Amino acid sequence: MMRISVRKLCAVCLCACASLFLYINIFQVEQAADTQLMGRRAQRPSDMQDPVIVWWSPVSGEQGRVADCGRNRCVFSTNRSHHSHPQTRAFLFYGTDFSAESLPLPRSDEHHWALFHEESPKNNYKLFHPPLITLFNHTATFSRHSHLPLTTQHLESLSALTSTTHLLPLSLKNQRRRTLAPVAYVQSDCDPPSDRDVYVRELMRHIQVDSYGACLHNKDLPSHLRDSAAMEHEDLYHLLSQYKFLLAFENAVCEDYITEKLWRPLKMGVVPVYYGAPNVGMWLPDDRSAVVVNPDRPPEELARYLKRLDTHDEEYSQYLQWKHKRRISNVNLVKRLRERQWSVHDVTGVNFIDAFECLVCNRVWVNIHRHKQKLTAKVWRAEETHLTCPPPKLFHFPASSPNGSYLRSIWRASYDQSKKEAGALRRFIERNTNFTDTHFWSEVFIT
Repeated sequence: MMRISVRKLCAVCLCACASLFLYINIFQVEQAADTQLMGRRAQRPSDMQDPVIVWWSPVSGEQGRVADCGRNRCVFSTNRSHHSHPQTRAFLFYGTDFSAESLPLPRSDEHHWALFHEESPKNNYKLFHPPLITLFNHTATFSRHSHLPLTTQHLESLSALTSTTHLLPLSLKNQRRRTLAPVAYVQSDCDPPSDRDVYVRELMRHIQVDSYGACLHNKDLPSHLRDSAAMEHEDLYHLLSQYKFLLAFENAVCEDYITEKLWRPLKMGVVPVYYGAPNVGMWLPDDRSAVVVNPDRPPEELARYLKRLDTHDEEYSQYLQWKHKRRISNVNLVKRLRERQWSVHDVTGVNFIDAFECLVCNRVWVNIHRHKQKLTAKVWRAEETHLTCPPPKLFHFPASSPNGSYLRSIWRASYDQSKKEAGALRRFIERNTNFTDTHFWSEVFIT
């Protein structure tokens, strides 16, 4: 009997130890970031403790870290309980997840708010209105006017543009024309605010387009290239580089909103037919490197021009001279790429999220030092130009065009409502007290 009791006792102890071990591990996982972040602060004198910066809506899954930014160091955490921590100096927001449902209020005078938003306007329209964007102290957006411009976030380097790795001889492109259309389109995000699919559908009435994506699909990709993750696959580059033109239509039409849709064909040695940022000329490698769509002109006119280039080798070749010579004539593009403080697809360099964190960290330290010197704190404010985009517009073509999808009809209404949301949110934040969803939506729809 005693032996059985001992066995039972051992079993109970073993289960208890296992449970305790599991609890401790879970607790350690949850607290690891804060332990690491707060523990290192004891290494500094008491009057030089590292400021805490909280990712209120995180851009990644990282729980926290201690970052060295030149001479300065900051503690970065996703723990919202640090809102009331005496060393907390800033809150970072990822624009796509920025929500009125939960904000770090009340906001003290020493609390900086910083916005990171590199995505399309459709992800969070309310940020694109003056009442809301001007509430932030620091910005990293696709606008060239923001504190940390991300306009070239999809372009690795100047050498990636000038590389001729995928450039095919024009004679070979002409041979491929026996089985391929002159124009390719690869898009699976259908009916976005730019209304690009409606324009392309009309264009396809006047010139042959091989459409590989879900939108206006008429040609299949090889099975291993059908996933969105394959857009940078070498085999896809090999396929698309055989075309003369690639439709590069953005999902929104805003200044400086330029994505991989432009850079990809330029890197491949295919002439992009571009629709998107009205100021795209500021960023093109050469004045004659892309066919820029004029939305006020009919697609039939564009089709005629593309057909002419397709049948006149000398004229078409002018769009690739910069590529053959491996020379970028755009001084602004060269300057911006050389001066940017971050890199793309380079594990040895600083990525733009780290650069953003350090921008905020260093500015926080500016005011810490000013306070020690009994100087007035420096104030940074975002301006309207740091994130702006005009209302979405629909194309109006003859009745032969389809009526469009549900998505087409919501973008303008969504934009208009977002203006009300931005105004309401501004008023609540200026009152500097917490509020409920009910109060917020009442404010939106009553005013």
